[in-house]
Amino acid sequence: MATRQAVLGMERASFFYGSAAVFRGISFLLDGARTALVGENGCGKSTLLKCLAGELELNGGQVIRSRGLRTGSVPQDVPPSLAPSSVRDVLGRSLAGGGQADDWWRVDMLLEEIGVEPAILDCRFDTLSGGWQRLLLIAAAARLEEPDILILDEPTNHLDLGNINTLERWLTVDFTVPMLIVSHDRAFLDRVTERTLFLRRDGMHAFKTRFSLAREELLRPDAAAAARARLEDIEIRRLEQAAARYKAWAVKNPDLNRRKGAVETRIARIEKERTKTYVARERRLELAEGEIDARIALRLADLTVSASGDGRKLLAIDRLAIATGDKVAILGANGAGKSTLLAALARAFDPEREHYDSLSPIRFNPACRLVYFDQTMHDLPLDQSILDHVMEAPGVGEQDAIRHLAPAGFPFAKLGEPIAILSHGERARLVFLKMKLLRPNLYLLDEPTNHLDVEGQEDLEEQLERSDVSCLFVSHDRYFTRTVATRFLEIRKGRLIEIDDPESFFATA
Repeated sequence: MATRQAVLGMERASFFYGSAAVFRGISFLLDGARTALVGENGCGKSTLLKCLAGELELNGGQVIRSRGLRTGSVPQDVPPSLAPSSVRDVLGRSLAGGGQADDWWRVDMLLEEIGVEPAILDCRFDTLSGGWQRLLLIAAAARLEEPDILILDEPTNHLDLGNINTLERWLTVDFTVPMLIVSHDRAFLDRVTERTLFLRRDGMHAFKTRFSLAREELLRPDAAAAARARLEDIEIRRLEQAAARYKAWAVKNPDLNRRKGAVETRIARIEKERTKTYVARERRLELAEGEIDARIALRLADLTVSASGDGRKLLAIDRLAIATGDKVAILGANGAGKSTLLAALARAFDPEREHYDSLSPIRFNPACRLVYFDQTMHDLPLDQSILDHVMEAPGVGEQDAIRHLAPAGFPFAKLGEPIAILSHGERARLVFLKMKLLRPNLYLLDEPTNHLDVEGQEDLEEQLERSDVSCLFVSHDRYFTRTVATRFLEIRKGRLIEIDDPESFFATA
C-alpha cells in the first residue's frame, strides 16, 4: 500500500442543483486519520462524495487532490450491475483498478486474511448476503486497489452486529489507510473514527476528535449563541416598549422625541449586531399513537418461522406475549431469522378481520393497527409524487398532506416531484410520515435507523420512549437498541430466548 502523503479536500467549494444550493463555500482537507463525515439527510453528503470522485463538477471553488492520488471507494448501495458476476470477477475488477490485474495471489491472500474459503470465488455475487457483499467490496477496495485514501458511504448498512464488529476490526487494525467515512451509526463512529467533519447549511465544521465529543463541541457554541439571541430579543422588546411610551408622551412634551430617537438608535444597533444562530431545518419525525383496548397487543404460540427461499426452518417460538407499550429488540446473528420473523408477522396481519382464530400461531389484538417498516423500502413507489403518496392515507386531502409534509422537512416546491429524487434518508422520513397518518399502535421496524441522520434517530428514539405504542424492532444500531428497548429477545440455536440486557450479545456478536 502506498506510503506517500494523501492530499484530498475542497477549497471554497459550492454545488448547485439549478438555483438551489446543495452546499456553499465549504473548505476542508483530509489528513492521515479516519475521518467521519456527518450531516442531516439531504444536506449534500453524497453529492460531496461524487464531487470528490470527479463524478460531478463543482459550480464554484475547487477539489484539492495530490497528483496521482488513488482513491478507493464503496458506495452506499451495492451496484446492481455486480449481481450476475462471480465473486472472482468482482474482485478481479478491484485488482485491475489497483494496476495489479494479473496478481491473483493477492486475492488468495485477501481471502485468507478475512477468513473466507477460496470456493466462494465461483459463487454468483448476488448469492451472498447483503452484508457479505458489502464486506467483500470494502476489503477489495482497501487491499486490492491499494488506495491512498478510502471513502466509505454508510458502510454499516445491511450488516448485522457480528459483521459490524468484523468491519470495525478491519478499519481500526487491519486496514491502515486514511479514510473518509459517511455514517449515522453513532457507536460505530465513536469506535472507528478519530476526526469528525459536520456538513451543515452554515458550512463545514471540523473537529480533531471522535463523533460524540465533536458533536458536543459543535452544539456548545450553538447553545451559547441561542442564549445570547434570546437576551437580545428581550432587550429589543423592552426598548420597543420604552420607545412607544416616549412617542405617546411626546404629544405633550416634544423634547421626549429625542429620547425616543436615542432608543430607536439602540434598537437598530442591536439588530445590526444581532448574534447569528444556526437553526437546523425543521424536520420533525413523529409517530402516531393509537389506543389499544386490551393489555396484550400480540400473542404468538407454537410459531415456526421458515426461510422464504428454501423453506428451511429458522426458528421456533413456543409462547410470546407483547404487551401494550413493550419495545422489544430482536437480537441474533445474520441469517438467524430476525427480519424474516418481522415479515411473517406483517403478512399475517389482516386489518379486515375483527377477530383472530384462538388456535392461530399469530394472534393480534382486534383493536391492533399495525405498520411495517421494511429496511429495503422496496414497496415505495419511486415514480409517484411525494404529495400523492401521502394523500393515499385515509382521510388525508391535499391541504392536510401539505400541512404534514412541511414540518417533516419537505418543502412545498418539491411536493410534486417523484419520490425518486429524495435521498435514502428523506425516503425513510416519508415512510415514517405515511405510517404516522395510519395512526398505528403496533410498529414492526426492520433496521429503522439505517438511513436516518442523527437528528432523525434521536427524534425516533424520543417518540418511542415517551409513547405507549408497542414495537418489535431489529437494529444493528447498538445506541438505538440500548436507548429504546424495554425487552430483549435473542435467537439462539433456532429458539427465541428472553435476556436481561443486550451487552453479552453485543460483546460476542
